[in-house]
Amino acid sequence: MQTLDPDLLRTFLAFAESGSLAHAATVVGRTPSAVTAQMQRLEAMIGEALLAPSGRGRVLTPAGEDVVVHARKILDAHRDAWLSLKGARTDGRVSLGCTQDFADSTLPTLLQQFARAHPRVQLDLRVGRSKELVAQYDQGAVDVMIVMRQSAAGDEVAVLREPMVWLSASPDVLPVDEQLPLAVLDPPCGFRSSAVDALEGSGRPYRIAATSPSLSGLRAAVRGGIALTARTERFVGEGVAIAPERLALPALPDAEFSLHLKAGAEKAATTLASLLVDGLSKAVSAP
Repeated sequence: MQTLDPDLLRTFLAFAESGSLAHAATVVGRTPSAVTAQMQRLEAMIGEALLAPSGRGRVLTPAGEDVVVHARKILDAHRDAWLSLKGARTDGRVSLGCTQDFADSTLPTLLQQFARAHPRVQLDLRVGRSKELVAQYDQGAVDVMIVMRQSAAGDEVAVLREPMVWLSASPDVLPVDEQLPLAVLDPPCGFRSSAVDALEGSGRPYRIAATSPSLSGLRAAVRGGIALTARTERFVGEGVAIAPERLALPALPDAEFSLHLKAGAEKAATTLASLLVDGLSKAVSAP
């Protein structure tokens, strides 16, 4: 009986969850041609076409849809076994610092997996703004860190890219006048800079209608219909939705987050970083 290579399945899922071979290549850290070759190897092993041409791209065939289900189960079992074997006898303490973007979305499930496999490890979770977390990391108080990326760094183990989007109250109650009301975090903030640059670059008049030092304050301003803001889709939730097309807002760049691992980190911290790279990359690639 042939076995299914987890690396092939991981690449296949990266395509299935993003719908793009180029995006899949970014997620798994390979070239587009290498990803294509992996897909061909997987099709040869299974004996059926998994991808079919569609316009200028590819889509999953019915067989491909079936493989997605099995691939998720296989990789979940593979990850659980790896975590259990590495973590059963591990103890100590790991400090994780991350922005609220991740703490409110994908992170809880990943932390649950880590804690289940590392019952003797104490987890110190610090949620805050990137500037605060970087200062704590530089002081040695944080082992693993997920923050908005400023520049490449030697301790950077992964870069997570997500589209920025314009967000407003749901249902949309934002008034449309000559100046677009904008809600932003206090500087420094990459989202604030990107929103302002996009509006000024397009010649769109705007005004800062609300500022806050925290995401909870920003969310309150948006939900209250005071202003719109720029974040990723992770910020969508009760009372916050993608801004309507009628506003004709300018395009925004991708948001870049970096995952850092402290030099000389203990085994538990290294394992947590690997789990986060894998789990967050999958979440980011999902449409």
